[in-house]
Amino acid sequence: MVSKPEAGYRRPQAEVLSARLSEPRRFMQVVTGARQVGKSTLVQQVTEGLGSPVRYASADEPTLRAEGWIGQQWDAARREAELAGEGALLVLDEVQKIPAWSETVKRTWDEDTRARTPLKVVLLGSAPLLLARGLTESLAGRFETLHLPHWTYAEMQGAFGWGLDEYLFYGGYPGAAPLAGDAARWTRYVVDSLIETSIARDVLLLSRVDKPALLRRLFDLACQYSGQVLSYTKMLGQLQDAGNTTTLAHYLDLLAGAGMVRALPKYAGDVARRRGSSPKLQVLNTALMSAMSGLSPAEARADTEFWGRLVESAVGAHLANAEAAGVCEVFYWRERQHEVDFVVKAGRRLTAIEVKSGRAPRAHSGSLAFAQAFKPHRTLLVGSDGVSVESFLSQPVAHWVGR
Repeated sequence: MVSKPEAGYRRPQAEVLSARLSEPRRFMQVVTGARQVGKSTLVQQVTEGLGSPVRYASADEPTLRAEGWIGQQWDAARREAELAGEGALLVLDEVQKIPAWSETVKRTWDEDTRARTPLKVVLLGSAPLLLARGLTESLAGRFETLHLPHWTYAEMQGAFGWGLDEYLFYGGYPGAAPLAGDAARWTRYVVDSLIETSIARDVLLLSRVDKPALLRRLFDLACQYSGQVLSYTKMLGQLQDAGNTTTLAHYLDLLAGAGMVRALPKYAGDVARRRGSSPKLQVLNTALMSAMSGLSPAEARADTEFWGRLVESAVGAHLANAEAAGVCEVFYWRERQHEVDFVVKAGRRLTAIEVKSGRAPRAHSGSLAFAQAFKPHRTLLVGSDGVSVESFLSQPVAHWVGR
């Protein structure tokens, strides 16, 4: 296994951001994505070739900065733009952690627009859901977004030379990749520096959570049951002092907003039935599932039940991350004894996806029953005698589901 990144590796989104920043000042650029997916690195790669002054400032601190912080950074960048003559770029990282950030950004951006100040702006955030609220509430018409999902198998293979088994277990965190040769050290890093930091800084610091211990236990449960449908009633039975189902659903939304785990709804003909369904728990990066399991790579591979769920979770994460980027919508389907692992809606196209992994053999009658009920455009089997897991993860989701 190779864990040293290839020098100069750039994600595809770098070219998009570079093209946008080379245009005349028109919109703020908002780069979103979970913690440790490489937002700051990508922006640094792009800005190194701009040829104009760049002011970078981060609000990612254990405590919230004062409300005037944005104005201070903006004024300093304005001075740099004036001195340069041809303009400058201001990069604000974790801007959503500043009180009333969107109102301040709107005011200062509009001031620059009226004064024709040649200052371009990039905003970064590790809590996409919270960032999006401020954007839609105050900054309509003033920004473009660029979402960075968790790293795909193709990217980890290209940057680190990983094979499929390495990706399934270690997932798509590039910062943790150099530690993969020492599984115990890698686990501690993921738990302490990624999981706990994401929960503490991207969820608890920014949202009202009356029961933080419950949120942490819910995250543990989501990792343990990733790839499985679990009713809220059963979750209540697994968790102590769990409150009610509304609390659990809200906490799952917060964890999804931090790019950690998701609750996939059941596919149904009407929205009300989807909302009332039991969720299918889904990690957005299999590293979370592996780190919380306490298993070594060899132990995980030998545990056919766990490895089967890891395979299915990797497929689900690939789909769910594409959904976060606006490519599609992802569901599961179950009716009596029939089940489809994933149902993907892309535009008007509906694709049913079954995953056949190393778990005990089971009949795949779900696809036939789903096809009779909903007539999907495509039915796809991943694994076994269908499309290989490696082939499926190597291609973007749009390749399989169309648009």
